Amino acid sequence: MRRRGFIQAGLSAVGGLLLAACDEETSPFERPGESGHDGRTWLMPDEGRPHARTWMAFAASERIWGAKLLPEVRANLALIANTIARFEPVSMLVRPGELDMARAMVGPAVELVVTDIDDLWMRDTGPVFVTGNGAMAGVDFNFNGWGDKQEHRRDAKVASFVTGRAGVETLRTDLVLEGGGIEVDGEGTAIITESCVLNNNRNPGWKKPDVEAELEYLLGIRKVIWLPGIAGEDITDGHTDFYARFAAPGVVVAGLDNDESSFDYDVTRRHLDILRAATDVQGRPLRVEVLEGPSTVREKFADDDFAAGYINFYVCNGAVIAPEFGDADTDSATHDTLARLFPGREIVQIDIDGIAAGGGGIHCTTQQQPAG
Repeated sequence: MRRRGFIQAGLSAVGGLLLAACDEETSPFERPGESGHDGRTWLMPDEGRPHARTWMAFAASERIWGAKLLPEVRANLALIANTIARFEPVSMLVRPGELDMARAMVGPAVELVVTDIDDLWMRDTGPVFVTGNGAMAGVDFNFNGWGDKQEHRRDAKVASFVTGRAGVETLRTDLVLEGGGIEVDGEGTAIITESCVLNNNRNPGWKKPDVEAELEYLLGIRKVIWLPGIAGEDITDGHTDFYARFAAPGVVVAGLDNDESSFDYDVTRRHLDILRAATDVQGRPLRVEVLEGPSTVREKFADDDFAAGYINFYVCNGAVIAPEFGDADTDSATHDTLARLFPGREIVQIDIDGIAAGGGGIHCTTQQQPAG
């Protein structure tokens, strides 16, 4: 389940990837962000709740992706957008100079929104939508290029741009977090990786209680299940959405990497132990379902950064959009497991090998806007 581990031209200089202290004690300073808490209550809905639309970005560039991958990545983005558009509206950000190309590839079913952007990872650059107080808002989590590993001047503005386009309030915070770094059940439980959020390249000085207090206000989180993750092996420092996802409150689907040479081999086993021993905010033990990664993938785009895991699926209105990698056994097992976990939804598996070769997946390219 390798992910974005490469460093491209134009990246910011990066120091050591040091984890902040992960102890449970309160920080010796005022908890960051608390001064902005105004008494309102918000909740991040589960991804399976009805959507108003899906947000994406048609923003691959040769500078980041290279000439070999670029055409396939664009085709993958169009395929994801067109597949989701069968089930719900899709709005896709696109650079001014690529509008005609995008229109030719996605067709009229996808709304194209012109703006300047750096890259395609809407899960991380876009707002995290929340509901409450008779309204909807979008949280701007201060995207910083996954700890200043990639140029992000334009992408840092995507969250506020999208909330403005959606006509909702932007919620501000001092916390730096990407949407791929947090998974919620919609009832107040979250799964988060320490390697990402408690990392000095994002939140120096923050401790677990600081993060939990801020997320309780912003997202309605009252119980966090912390997974260790792994820092420095990929550009995200181990995002949650490649390890574990809620299929329903109390039900988690988790990845298992069986490649003994992979940095995730031991990590995924540690995560399974933690999840099987965990309870949610209601005190229920988690039911943990396992999706094993493929043992083989198609050779055309296979490389060391290829993200060969099934956990990065996307739940939209009436469907689950998931990858297939050409391994008949695990592709089929994934389809059957998802069909069992998401009854009443169509399971659509698609080839996204170009995006996978860049270390990402379907979930990474999408951001859901809940229905009002």
